[in-house]
Order: sequence, then structure tokens, then C-alpha cells
Amino acid sequence: MTEFLTVDGGTLAYELTGTTGRLVVLAHGMGDSRAAYRFLTPALVEAGHRVAAVDLRGCGESSAEWPSYSRTDIAGDLLALVRHLGGPAVLVGHSIAGGAVTIAAATAPELVSAAVELAPFTRKQSMRLGDLRVASYRRGMRHLLAMATLGSTGQWAKYLEVAYPGARPADWDTRMGQISAMLAEPGRMKALQRMGKTPPGDAGAQLGNVRCPVLVVQGSADPDWVDPQAEGEAIVADLPTGLGRLVVVEGAGHYPHVQFPAEVAAAMLPFLAGARA
Repeated sequence: MTEFLTVDGGTLAYELTGTTGRLVVLAHGMGDSRAAYRFLTPALVEAGHRVAAVDLRGCGESSAEWPSYSRTDIAGDLLALVRHLGGPAVLVGHSIAGGAVTIAAATAPELVSAAVELAPFTRKQSMRLGDLRVASYRRGMRHLLAMATLGSTGQWAKYLEVAYPGARPADWDTRMGQISAMLAEPGRMKALQRMGKTPPGDAGAQLGNVRCPVLVVQGSADPDWVDPQAEGEAIVADLPTGLGRLVVVEGAGHYPHVQFPAEVAAAMLPFLAGARA
């Protein structure tokens, strides 16, 4: 059942599953909704966690139009939800929300007990000419740029086809229809475009200030990086020594929690148990 929280600038939609246990807040990537965690949530609840899956500002059932869509803004939204639900909490963030989770953990350590970053855009990115020789990276970047320039739902769909190499969920066609319908709503595509243009420097600047354990999960076939493992290793290296751990899910693209939810859960659950200890 959808619940709503009014914060400065708009209203956030979220869904709470489980009545007891440690609070885990799930934040999806841009152009998506909390349905991105439809496969991971049951495993977390079964393990005894209370799970809140939130629609980011501009996405899902949350308000479409906001003053800005930066990682710092999203971090503030997540912390507001944690306060509302009675934290502290474990924060899980995918892609842009991975960077937001970093900021939240660094700026409000009393509210964030652990962080999980799924294929996160947390560090400043730079593209070299040689990177375009990698076919998957080149294709994904082409569709992302076209979406950002043209505001094209079709180009976003083509990017998602690249971002899900190999295995796709059984409900792929249904889910793609839902995403396209969401982006057709007034303000949703504009939110996606603006979110895609927000640089991750605010998150990268906070990596050294994080004080809780961090799990970084990368897909080995993620087209958003020429070398996904190297990107994950760089994030861990920028964290204080001993706090970060990297897991690479073989064959996964930019959505490991959707393509391989069992593998992601198998990495997360022991990490969360250790973080609690």
C-alpha cells in the first residue's frame, strides 16, 4: 500500500513491508520506481528486516516537479524518510541513489547504520576517446545522450535493453510498459532529463567522510563503465580504510538487483548481519 511523506519541495511515495526488524530503505535509480526492488524486498523481509521502498523525487508516485534533482537533494529525502519511520536505517541506493546514500551516510551518521550501493554513480566521471571502442559502453552512452537531448522515452527503452545484457526478468515486457507509461506522465521525462544531468561530484566529495560499513555491488557486464570492477574498487579506495567491500555479480548489467536478486541478497544479508554486529 502506498504511503506518502511531505517534505520540502514535494511529496514522496513509499511502501513499507514488514512490521518489525531493522529498517532498510531502498532507493532506485533514475527513470525507474520502487518496483525495481520487487524481487529483492521479499528476501530482505524474510530475513527479518522492515523494508521501505521509496519512489525518488520525480519518479513513480512521488511528485513529478521539484526545484532540483541532485544527489544531495535525494539524500535529504532519504534522511527525512528515515526520521519519519524511526531510524537509524540501512540505506540501499542504485545508480544515482548510490551517490545519494553516500551523502546521507556522511552527513547524518546517527541515522545511517550501513550503506549498500548498487552500480553507483558516486564519483566524478570522465570519458576518454578510447572508451568508445567498447561496444556496450558506446551503445549505452549513445542512447543516454539521445534521451537527455530529445526527451525520448524510446531512447530510454533502448538504453535499458543495453543495461540488461543476457538475462532479463520474466515480467520484462510488462515492466517496460509501466516505465514508458510513467515517463508519459506530465513532468516525468523532464525529471529524468534533469536527473541525468546532475554531476556526482557532491557524492564523491563525501566518500572520505562516511563512518559506517559500505557494500558496493557491481555487475561485471555493466555498460555504464568500461571497467565496472575498477569503478567499484575506486569507490572502496576513496572510503576510509576498512569500511568498504566490493562484490561483483558475474554477467549482471546496470541492474544487478533485478537481473540477479538472489545473488545480490546473498551478498547483502551477511554484510548486514556483520554491520549490525
